Amino acid sequence: MKKRYLIPLMLIAASVLLTAAGRLSKGFADFYAENIFPYISAPYVYISGLVPFSVGEVMILAALLLFFIGIPLMILLLIFKKKSRRTIASVSLSAALWILCFVTVTESLNCFTLYGCTRFSERYFTPKEHNNEELGQLYSMLIDEVNELALQVPRDENDRFVLTSDTVTECRKAMKKASEQYPWLSGYYPQPKPIMFSYFMSQTGTAGMYFPFSMESTYNADMVAELRPSVICHEYAHLKGFMQEDEANFISFVATQGSSDPQVKYSGCLDALEYVHNQVYDNEVVSCYDMTDRILPQVTNDWFRFLPDNYWEENENKEVIPTESVSAFSDTASDTSMKLNGVEDGIKSYSRMVNLLLDYYFPPEE
Repeated sequence: MKKRYLIPLMLIAASVLLTAAGRLSKGFADFYAENIFPYISAPYVYISGLVPFSVGEVMILAALLLFFIGIPLMILLLIFKKKSRRTIASVSLSAALWILCFVTVTESLNCFTLYGCTRFSERYFTPKEHNNEELGQLYSMLIDEVNELALQVPRDENDRFVLTSDTVTECRKAMKKASEQYPWLSGYYPQPKPIMFSYFMSQTGTAGMYFPFSMESTYNADMVAELRPSVICHEYAHLKGFMQEDEANFISFVATQGSSDPQVKYSGCLDALEYVHNQVYDNEVVSCYDMTDRILPQVTNDWFRFLPDNYWEENENKEVIPTESVSAFSDTASDTSMKLNGVEDGIKSYSRMVNLLLDYYFPPEE
């Protein structure tokens, strides 16, 4: 077999074995995450961070162009260039194998293998069963905290939060401070990148995205301001090898709460409050319902918002594919991807952040 076929096939096979080893052996996955991944990711993150735009987004666009233009072109060449069919087929197969190789290798090195690591809760917390009383205490505590912060942050004429801080600088500081408690978070943090096609990202209901094949943290430039610090810290957590969404949510919370900037703290606290609020009502903790009345109007002006008012009406000319279809496909794809990586509850795993918060605030008594 020619080298241009053999080499990518060998690399693909090695990537599959690496992922399998990480999935079957937690010890191997932990060893990889601690001793190998940092040396792969650090230079990768630094180099991709030198480019002002999202390399990952450009790669996706290039892949779409290749699919919708390159494949039809190849078919036409095979039909009309009869004398060159062997060469065209050979070049096309080689290109396809190398593209598949790149995707497989980067996904395995920077994502899939890391899913097999020891859970964050197992690594840093002592296991304990939590009850609704503790959930209620957490809810009350977060309400008090977010109420206090809501009165410290700038607001517009509609009494809604306005982000005026240097978010990137503050989020970097927050993550570095969090690394004092969780050393795996130490190291370099690049400039997070706004997505050019944020409207499509909005259709999928996505606030941020980690690209394993370019090692970038990106965010939806159209989302409301109160989400941005929390989302950036969440995506930064992925850069350090924490692939589980609930873990990235929790790390974002801890980082933002350690910040000296009230705007960053408010973003993280508001996000946590939403998850805990949902859990209280999912668990039907009736005794906590009255607590909701304590939430200030400034907070209720900001929470459970993803996009600005009238966003869809103002951007309806950008809709190529119906938003309902894009959203449904995105949810299914994300849910399937997570389950294939061993996350049994798929996209519902985001809410497991509440369990980590309970572990954090209510450890077992010594």
